[in-house]
Amino acid sequence: MKLYNTASKKLEEFKPLGDVVKIYTCGPTVYSFPHIGNYAAYTYWDLLVRTLKANGYKVKRVLNLTDVGHLVSDGDEGEDKLEKGAAREGKTPFEIADYYINVYLNNYKAMEFLPADVLARATDYIEEDKQAVDLMTQNGFAYETEDGVYFDTSKFADYAKFAHLDLAGLQAGARVGFSSEKLSASDFAVWKFIKPGEKHAMRWDYLGRPGYPGWHLECSTIIHETLGEPIDIHTGGIDHVPVHHTNEIAQTYAAYGHELAKYWLHCDFITIDGQKISKSLGNVYTLEDLVERGFDPMDYKMWLLSGHYQGTRNFTFRSLEAARNRRANWRARVSECYLHDEGKESGNFDAILAAVSNNLNAAEACALIDNSELTFSDWKKINDLFGLRLIEDTPNLPDEAYNLIREREAAREAKDYAKSDELRDLLLKQGIIVKDTSNGTVWSYL
Repeated sequence: MKLYNTASKKLEEFKPLGDVVKIYTCGPTVYSFPHIGNYAAYTYWDLLVRTLKANGYKVKRVLNLTDVGHLVSDGDEGEDKLEKGAAREGKTPFEIADYYINVYLNNYKAMEFLPADVLARATDYIEEDKQAVDLMTQNGFAYETEDGVYFDTSKFADYAKFAHLDLAGLQAGARVGFSSEKLSASDFAVWKFIKPGEKHAMRWDYLGRPGYPGWHLECSTIIHETLGEPIDIHTGGIDHVPVHHTNEIAQTYAAYGHELAKYWLHCDFITIDGQKISKSLGNVYTLEDLVERGFDPMDYKMWLLSGHYQGTRNFTFRSLEAARNRRANWRARVSECYLHDEGKESGNFDAILAAVSNNLNAAEACALIDNSELTFSDWKKINDLFGLRLIEDTPNLPDEAYNLIREREAAREAKDYAKSDELRDLLLKQGIIVKDTSNGTVWSYL
């Protein structure tokens, strides 16, 4: 199995560190309804887990839920997103987090994602966050200011390495309006203090003052507590590279003295009709919006899996219709295979798995599926690999109905069309429609 490692910027043969592959996925900030672009990453990382398991690996995966401390800016400025959501809806930040976690998990289930082994809420690790900041300070990597505790990036020689940052340019660009509290422009908050009179419902006492953890800290802490360093694979979006993941690497080394991850996988964004997803453009669609337009969440997942996780995908409803048709065709083939299943395998699944095992090339695998002769046993493996409900959404008929369909097929082969029509009408009375396609006989309920 090969994966493109962002850290080395090359395709590498995957070699696990131990008997269980440890994976961490940066999860959502739960302050509003997630749009369809948010589910692209989770689709790709679900495919990663399924592919590892298909290759015989045991996997332990942790997914975090950011329910505190994520500022509107990815830096250290702006309004906390939970506070913003609370003000918008007249609720407390804790109520906002609970509500949108429930929304997210319902959609997670609708997308047929494998459940994470550990679902970690950031607020469950506050004490561990404080301990991590203590360690960073004791080890000489963090310093206290009036508004928080900051990581001193000058003390970590490899800080700019992961994202290939231009620290000199960053420092020069920060001369105007540069905070005198920070020693360097690239320094970042690991803990923020709440100023007297500042409205911030989520607060915990640390160093004798109320405050809250920096956004980047939770991932390092959760990984340390649930998986231990180093982990095998860390996943996320490409927007996480220059700030969030760079800071995670620095924090983990400073607090625990270990490398964070061996492999880093990052997916690109999706656009809609060639434009960035934005409320101002009116192109923010949720899964519920797609359902209202007559699509199944599996149709959207099919569309995502028809491309590559490293490529920018452009979503249109026409392309979604094509994905729906493709999935419908696959389900028709499943139903035809089920009718004639003899428990055999064609041998063609090996090539499909090999394609996905080459840096999660789902697009190539889909093309192979379109053009390969497959048995029902093959389709069961494909269903496990992609999680598209190909088997679950295929009609389940009683044995009597299957026998009538087989008898009708035999009549057609014998060119006894009168008998074939008679059996078709008999099935219709039972509420079953049969159609003759290039893939064989398929059926559905009325």
